[in-house]
Amino acid sequence: MRDISARELKGHNILAVERFQDNTRWMIEFSVQRPSSYGSPGDEMRLFLTEDGYQAALLSQQRREIKIKRYAHVIEGHVLDFKPKRKHHP
Repeated sequence: MRDISARELKGHNILAVERFQDNTRWMIEFSVQRPSSYGSPGDEMRLFLTEDGYQAALLSQQRREIKIKRYAHVIEGHVLDFKPKRKHHP
């Protein structure tokens, strides 16, 4: 399977206007697991989000609607701390 960064993602382009808005705090890349407001199962997405939008995405992940693959903090349009989703080991 190719890495998510090598594929064309739906949602926001890496240089989307949303990235540069003052209240944007997060970028997430994720796959849609169930039909939801984010898209259809199998869609690979990138979104630039406010803090509220990020919290909503975390709730969607808890409901198993999406699976966040990578995330990063965004400050003044700069993507910082780009990380894969943390693995939780028992």
